[in-house]
Amino acid sequence: MPRFKFTKFQIAVHLGSLIPLILLIWDYFADNLTVNPIQDITFRTGKAALVLLVLSLACTPLNTVFGFKEAIKVRRALGLYAFLYVALHFLTFIGLDYGFDLGLIYEAIFEKRYALVGFAAFLILLPLAITSMQWWMKKLGKNWKRLHRLVYVAGLLAVVHYVWLVKSDIREPLAYGGVVVLLLISRIPAFKKAVMKLRGGLIKRMETDPTPDRV
Repeated sequence: MPRFKFTKFQIAVHLGSLIPLILLIWDYFADNLTVNPIQDITFRTGKAALVLLVLSLACTPLNTVFGFKEAIKVRRALGLYAFLYVALHFLTFIGLDYGFDLGLIYEAIFEKRYALVGFAAFLILLPLAITSMQWWMKKLGKNWKRLHRLVYVAGLLAVVHYVWLVKSDIREPLAYGGVVVLLLISRIPAFKKAVMKLRGGLIKRMETDPTPDRV
């Protein structure tokens, strides 16, 4: 009988990632969407996709800076959940909003700049989702890492898509952009080396010179 290998953290991540979808389905059948249900579905799926994409990008820095190894175990799942919401977001756009009319979809993508960058992000994330499995990792070798570094480009394009879409108050999308830039900086080898050296020094100091708690 196969053993259940998920940790409590992994289970929490899977459940947390599915909550936006469950709430969306619940609100749809309860007729609890806004007066513009297509816009509501588009916004909810897009927001969930961006949040999960940023969280997936944060996994490696969380391990590097804080030694939180559990984050690495959920990185791929977060990336795939992000793509699930991206796919639902895109299907809502081409299906519910434009009725799968290729002419209208073409015009919308190439006439609306937010749609164009969003479509570009989708095209980048598509091969990343397809090649996320172990088989592709072995098949592509070093090229797998090179390919999957494009996730940062997709993250930045998703932020630009959000900024151009909201039009008025852009503080929230800019906050996401700031986080993505910081996460991108954290992947720079010199930065990673400095952080790991600092972290190693702190751990060594705590092990060799523990300070007793005072009452």
